[in-house]
Amino acid sequence: MKVSWAVQPFRPLCQRLAPVLPVRTAGLSVGLLKATALEIAILAGHVLLYPSGIIQERRGVRTPPPSSGPRPPIGEDITAEDITADGTEVAPPTPRLPTQAKNRPPVVLLHGFIDNRSVFVLLRRSLAQHGRQQVESLNYSPLTCDIPAAAELLGRHLEEICERTGQEQVDIVGHSLGGLIARYYAQCLGGDRRVRMLVTLGTPHAGTRVAPLANAHPIVRQMRPGSPVIEELARPAPGCRTRFVSFWSDLDPLMIPLETARLDHPDLRTRNVRVSGIGHLALPVHPAVATGIRQALDSTHISAQSEAETDNPTGPTDPTGPSGLTVA
Repeated sequence: MKVSWAVQPFRPLCQRLAPVLPVRTAGLSVGLLKATALEIAILAGHVLLYPSGIIQERRGVRTPPPSSGPRPPIGEDITAEDITADGTEVAPPTPRLPTQAKNRPPVVLLHGFIDNRSVFVLLRRSLAQHGRQQVESLNYSPLTCDIPAAAELLGRHLEEICERTGQEQVDIVGHSLGGLIARYYAQCLGGDRRVRMLVTLGTPHAGTRVAPLANAHPIVRQMRPGSPVIEELARPAPGCRTRFVSFWSDLDPLMIPLETARLDHPDLRTRNVRVSGIGHLALPVHPAVATGIRQALDSTHISAQSEAETDNPTGPTDPTGPSGLTVA
């Protein structure tokens, strides 16, 4: 039985890696096999979880103001600290979130093409376990055919989130196409006032040439190198306030060329993190990447002095955090 179709998506990657095969054949083969096996396992698990993420998640509601009703009688839930010297009652202090948690903006997770929020189950849990109390996953329609239109809709969702949470800005983690939609919103639609940081995972910032037969779908055509959307994103973007961190994998079969998942723009504050040892589907799932994402979200803003001192000719890159991540 012929099984050549199963390796077809990885053919461009193998061709790209061919020049180094004579030197590192054994190590590369083992690494590629491990990454491919992990991708298949993640795909199988994601197929099982996919139905759970079809419906948009329930949104939280604003906490109602404290009730002004009668206080319980003395002796029932009132301590000595609740009574002044003249015998009058004093309302207990309102519980407050720790300053660090209060100052952290909400995190919005945005999935990739033909996917839904279920892809972020593990990442969301990791963020919550490390102090991110406001994490939301957004679904955009699988029938979405236009990146600018999806970015405009994203903007309306973010306005609602900011109003509901009382925050001025959000952080976004976007996988694949989700990162491109979020970048378009931040860079081209004035969304930099709302998006403090955008972390992208395997996003084709410069366009990808994978799967030419998929050109029948309009949004796939918009992800091609040289498309109007990709060209618009390459235009000058002076004054964009959003910070960008791009995680890209050296074993990502959907990024052709591999470096298309790097974000290099002279006007944007960017940091690119190369991930070695895993593929496209593992980026939003692997715990090592989750740790890198948390570190990126918790990092401070780039100081003006750091930007002035950088000698990177491609633009004001972010000097904080690691530039590489190896997943064994």
